[in-house]
Amino acid sequence: MKFSARSAFRLRSSVSAFAAGSRALCHASLTAYVAFLLAAPLSAHVVSISTGDLRVDGPTAVFELRLPLYEVAHVAHPETELIAHVRFAGARLASESCRADQDDYVCVAHYEFPTRIDHVDVDCTLFAVTVPNHVHLLHAVEGENSDDAVFDQTLTHADLHFHPRSPLESITRDAASGVRRAAAGISALFLLILVLAARSPREGLVLVAMYLAGEWLMRPIAPRIPWQFSPRLIEAAMALTAAYLASEILLLPGAGKRWMVVFALGLFHGVYFAAFPPAYLAGAAVTQAAILAVLIGLALRFATPEIRRAGAAVLCVTALGLFASRVL
Repeated sequence: MKFSARSAFRLRSSVSAFAAGSRALCHASLTAYVAFLLAAPLSAHVVSISTGDLRVDGPTAVFELRLPLYEVAHVAHPETELIAHVRFAGARLASESCRADQDDYVCVAHYEFPTRIDHVDVDCTLFAVTVPNHVHLLHAVEGENSDDAVFDQTLTHADLHFHPRSPLESITRDAASGVRRAAAGISALFLLILVLAARSPREGLVLVAMYLAGEWLMRPIAPRIPWQFSPRLIEAAMALTAAYLASEILLLPGAGKRWMVVFALGLFHGVYFAAFPPAYLAGAAVTQAAILAVLIGLALRFATPEIRRAGAAVLCVTALGLFASRVL
C-alpha cells in the first residue's frame, strides 16, 4: 500500500513536470514568434489586401481597383477576371482596362446605370480569384457623400448609400460586420475555452482584457510579417491555441500568470482581423467582451471543477480535430 501511494505520487509529479515543461516551451516559442514579427521588415501583408475606389457621377460611375502586382501572378486573365468579381447591381459595364503601375496592378472600369442612383448594391468575390483570405476595401463617392465597405470570404455583399451617414450608423454597421466575423468557427471555440479558464471574477476580467489587447496589438504587427499565410494555416494556428489553453486547464488547473498565455494567444487571433478597419475589430471586441462577461459569470456560479475539466477535455479534442482538418 505504501509503495502504491509512493508510485502514485511519482506519477503525479512526472505528469506535472511534463506539463510544466510543455507550457514553458510553448511560452518560449510564442515569445520568439512575437520577437521575430517585431523585427521582420515591412515587405508584405499577412492578409491579402486590395483597394477599390468607386466614383459616381449621375447615371455613370468609374471604378478603380488596385492590388499588389504579386497578387495577380497566378491569375490566368487578370485583365478580365478581376473586374468580373466586383459587381454593382443594375450597372452595365461600358469599358475596362488593366495595367501594371510600378508595384501595383490597376484596373479601371466604366459603368452606366439606367438612372441616377443614391445607393448601390455591391457583391465582391475577389477572394475566389486571388487567395481565400483576400480582403477588399471599397470606398464609394457620389458628390459630397461617400460610403465604405469591407469584403472577404465571409462578407461578400454590401449596400452603399450616398447620403450623409451619422457616426452612430457607420459604427453600428461596421461593428455588426465585425460581430459576424468574430462569431465564426474557431474564434467562438476559443471564447468558450476562455470562459472555463477564468477561476475568479477578477481573473475573468483580466483574461478578457488581455485577449482583446492581443487582438488589437496584432494590427501594427501584421504588416511586418514577411509571408502570406493561407486561411487554413491561420485557422490551424487558432485551433492549436484553443487546444493549448484547454490542455492547461486540464493539466495545470492552478497555474499562475494565465493572463500572459491568453495575451500571447490573442495575438494569433488578431491575425483574423488584421486587415479590417478599426470599427470592425471594435465591434467584434465589444461583442466578445459582453458574451464573455455573461458566460464567465454563469460558469463561476454553476460550473464545478469536474464540469470545467470535462468541458475543457471536450473542447480540447474538438480543437485538435479542427487543427488536424486544417493541416491534413
